[in-house]
Amino acid sequence: MSQYIFKMPDLGEGTVEAEIVAWHVKVGDEVTEDKVIAEIMTDKAAVEVPSPVTGRIVSLNGSPGDKIPVGAPLIVFETAAAGEAAPVAETAKPAAPVAAASTATPAPSSSGRVMASPATRRRAHEAGIDLASVSGSGPGGRILRDDLQAAPAAAAARLPIEETTEIKVIGVRRVIAERMSEAKRTIPHFAYVEEVDVTELESLRQHLNSKAEGRSSLTFLPFVIAALARVLESFPQCNALYDAARNTIVRHRSVHVGVATQTPDGLKVPVVRNAQALDVWELGAQIRSLSERARNNQASRNELMGSTITVTSLGKLGGIASTPVINAPEVAIIGLNKAVERPVVDRGAVVVRRIMNLSSSFDHRFVDGYDAAAMIQSLKEMIEHPATIFIPKSKS
Repeated sequence: MSQYIFKMPDLGEGTVEAEIVAWHVKVGDEVTEDKVIAEIMTDKAAVEVPSPVTGRIVSLNGSPGDKIPVGAPLIVFETAAAGEAAPVAETAKPAAPVAAASTATPAPSSSGRVMASPATRRRAHEAGIDLASVSGSGPGGRILRDDLQAAPAAAAARLPIEETTEIKVIGVRRVIAERMSEAKRTIPHFAYVEEVDVTELESLRQHLNSKAEGRSSLTFLPFVIAALARVLESFPQCNALYDAARNTIVRHRSVHVGVATQTPDGLKVPVVRNAQALDVWELGAQIRSLSERARNNQASRNELMGSTITVTSLGKLGGIASTPVINAPEVAIIGLNKAVERPVVDRGAVVVRRIMNLSSSFDHRFVDGYDAAAMIQSLKEMIEHPATIFIPKSKS
């Protein structure tokens, strides 16, 4: 018998440490090669770590929430193989980012490995449910969240929430908390809310959807992003990033729009790149695809980084107004609130119009209040006259 020391793998992109999100094994467990033994996370993505060897777990270094430096011992195995353990990079199979998982339907595992997402594994671990005893209803026998509720009564009884529940702030939720705190602590937010008459836009949207010929229906979001991309040509100071290390504002000509998306793991911001080059159908398709991938934990790292401005929408929960938090290092964020029919005065007559508020926040260090208001007014004008979204800008 010999010991094999498995070290925290290098996940690239300058990663110097990673956080333990969950252990899927405990000391004394016998594991086979490729069995998922842990979930770790960098600031970019969650990663499932497979066992590099077959053996027994001797020790685990750290608890969920702990950050372990790259190259530091993570797990010690006792194996039947003789000889000194080789470096991780030569023995361990590459860790698979959860965010970059294949979208293909998984086939049932011939090795007997249980198919389940990291979130489902965590819930089962916390409830004391052995996933091997749960029948999966997902593709290829994948265990879904609802399957845990159908687990044997003795185990499922542990699932209901007690009077108090302690939840350690780790993983995606930790990253969200840190970024939100940093944004509010360091950025002086300037909020600006304006109501927009979207009656004509709604008419155009319904007309295009009636001619969709099998394509998915358009929401307001693709139109607003298309208009925003046009408006930012005149307000480049709002399509920018602040490089704090160099104390420099970096303005971008291309518009890479982050679309704030609520997921089971928390808020994620997949990025629609080069929005200025896409039509509303292409924008709609990319928004749907990226948002779905983010919700299913399938978005790659590149799809979750690189935005130059963010748009957020609460849909039917949009309310009257909101104060969105800037997605640093960006300097602006635009929020869509709920569109509702209201009586308004139009040329002396009371008429019913569909009204939607735009709630925006700007980094007041680099975007003056006048410029922020002027940008939103330009966006309002284009949305209220949606044909102008599609008219080429004059070269004069």
